[in-house]
Amino acid sequence: MATVINLDTSRRTKTKALDSLVALVDEDLKAVNRTIIDRMHSPVTLIPQLAGHIVNAGGKRLRPVLTLAAAHLCGYQGERHIKLSTCVEFIHTATLLHDDVVDESALRRGQSSANSIWGNQSSVLVGDFLFSRAFELMVEDGSLKVLQILSRASSVIAEGEVHQLLTTNDTETSEAQYLEVIQSKTAELFAAAARIGAVVADRPDVEEEALRVYGLNLGIAFQLIDDVLDYSAREHELGKTIGDDFREGKITLPVILAFRRGSDEERAFWNRTLQNLEQTDDDLGQAIDLMKKHGSVADTISRADHYGDVARDALGIFPESEIKTALLDIIDFCIDRAH
Repeated sequence: MATVINLDTSRRTKTKALDSLVALVDEDLKAVNRTIIDRMHSPVTLIPQLAGHIVNAGGKRLRPVLTLAAAHLCGYQGERHIKLSTCVEFIHTATLLHDDVVDESALRRGQSSANSIWGNQSSVLVGDFLFSRAFELMVEDGSLKVLQILSRASSVIAEGEVHQLLTTNDTETSEAQYLEVIQSKTAELFAAAARIGAVVADRPDVEEEALRVYGLNLGIAFQLIDDVLDYSAREHELGKTIGDDFREGKITLPVILAFRRGSDEERAFWNRTLQNLEQTDDDLGQAIDLMKKHGSVADTISRADHYGDVARDALGIFPESEIKTALLDIIDFCIDRAH
């Protein structure tokens, strides 16, 4: 099983890669943050209050940063990427608001979730507001191609969330089905965020596709590690209650591998705890022990390494540069969170 993050040294080392990338797009990111504040404004006071709660909750802004960095990688000199990065962040934030309602989550990034403070109805409706603002920004950009990419990403994310809902509590879920879910609900927005950096720069199709493949595989690796962390990190590091996925009966890859490799008795345990949601206080610890026994967490990290390598190869067509190096380092940042 993955080791717990060491707060004294390793965490600082891992965040250095993200800090380096953010530093390279710092002025643009400041402009994005100003645009976020401006576009969250509404005379209905609850909207900016609730939206601001989650937008300002310490998120990494990784997805909009990918758009900014991809635009820089492609030599873009204009300002379209600012509004489009804001659009990407609004789509992501809206999905978080909706996810927390569906999952009945009490924490988000270490703080009380919006739905636990303002209720489910307000969270869903403000999420809808942010989706609407995102589409306003797409229309203002004026590119049908950008609109096509980001609107499709929005619909695919929704499909992925519904697909995950259908596989929840289903211990017969296959690895292929699981990968379809995370590609839709997480990786698709990573892919779109990176791809539009090439679109605004009017780069050749081969570069646009390279950035799409980079973002897609980075997103898959990112979600694989997120699913590992639910069974291996400290609560105050992850920003949510450890074992949430287990308690909700979510079928993630560490569970799928442990279930497939287990005995009949062990599979009966998974069916009781995840399919029937009949859990005791000791069951999470037993689940972690079974994952350790069958190497399912370690193998999930190995899968993430594979997708990280695919993302790394996708950037091979771009010339060496500081921004390319930072984008490559982000792959390690996403995966090394599990160590």
